[in-house]
Amino acid sequence: MSLNILDLIKGQLGPALVSQAATQLGESESGISKAISGLLPAVVGGLANNASNPSVLDAITGSSNSGLLGNLLGGSSNNTFISSVLSSVFGDKVAGVVNAVASYAGIGNASSSSLLNMVTGATLVSVGKYAADNNLDKSGISSLLEDQKGIVSTLLPAGLSMASLGLGDWFGDRGTEKVTVTSYDEPKVEVNRGGATHVNVDRDDNNNGGGSIWKWLLPLLLLLLLGWFLWKQCTNKETTATTETDSTAYVEDSAAVIGDTATVTGTSGEVTDIDLNGTTLKGYANGMEASMINFLKSDGYKNATDDAALKETWYSFDNVNFQMGSATALEPGSEGQIQNLAAILKAYPDAKIKIGGYTDKTGDAAANKKLSQQRADFIKAELGKLGVGAQVTGAEGYGSEFATVPAEASDAERAMDRKMAVRFAK
Repeated sequence: MSLNILDLIKGQLGPALVSQAATQLGESESGISKAISGLLPAVVGGLANNASNPSVLDAITGSSNSGLLGNLLGGSSNNTFISSVLSSVFGDKVAGVVNAVASYAGIGNASSSSLLNMVTGATLVSVGKYAADNNLDKSGISSLLEDQKGIVSTLLPAGLSMASLGLGDWFGDRGTEKVTVTSYDEPKVEVNRGGATHVNVDRDDNNNGGGSIWKWLLPLLLLLLLGWFLWKQCTNKETTATTETDSTAYVEDSAAVIGDTATVTGTSGEVTDIDLNGTTLKGYANGMEASMINFLKSDGYKNATDDAALKETWYSFDNVNFQMGSATALEPGSEGQIQNLAAILKAYPDAKIKIGGYTDKTGDAAANKKLSQQRADFIKAELGKLGVGAQVTGAEGYGSEFATVPAEASDAERAMDRKMAVRFAK
């Protein structure tokens, strides 16, 4: 099976970028996600339809020098490099694509246009990086794009088609491919998508249909794969044993970082009973709750003379998950760990804490910092509702300020920089 270019792009269009785009464009995150799901196949189809276009191939090979990777949304807006590519790819069909996707996603035309620029930039950068990593020359890139022609129309979400985007005649004979409709004990009817029909009285369906099953099955499998990817982007539900794309859960020990964010304790093992002075809490054996209680029982907090003695150790939340791009909506089950933290503070009324939020280096730094601040503020507010607000001295979102993994690294590698944490304070 040929490479699906969508697999190269999805790492560039993560939840942080969706949240940033929604804020910047004044649209809902669901509308932004829906628009991207329609624009991705359209852009890939446009590149596939221009697989031998020298200007398109030059744009792909030169994308690494375009400055788009660091700021896809801001860097793609009104970018002459992107505008030139769109003109080469879509010609006079750009407005039709923008209008169709805007109507489908329920967003404004201006927002749809900005997202088209963003998705085009992400696609060029992703394909260009893949080509460079795999030593593909322009001929190899052209072949890669040609391979997309057989699958691109199957990747469009329900409610959009190549025809509705004004692109129905792009792939020549592929657009007039015959569809066979068969009924039991009735003649076989072949319906040509151009409108012509042909009646075939041969009822030997097994002989006629068996050889072409993969022609239909493979696109179906690809469509299911795309649906799974979009669902993961929208729901972002992962088990706590894996790293998450847009989650504050953090299940491994962080590397040491600088300033006010030094060693962060991690978690492993199964959920177990944790003793809090006779009260039982549920948590990981060496997770956030257990580590904080052990520190308090050791008189480590009581013996600390000032805040400087405490600021080097942070305890990461290992079971608090925000919904994708949200600062106020938690995934089911996340409230339990916040309640556990409140119980610990009530058991040790002299103890005080500070909350910190962190992101990786992808996306816009200002948007990342804003989101991490809002999430830290949300957890502080929740603790206030549970009666321990006076023991929370502060909540600060650091965004990607202390992230250590490069933005170009894999999502799994960058996961160590995405976390919400808490430390003791004086």
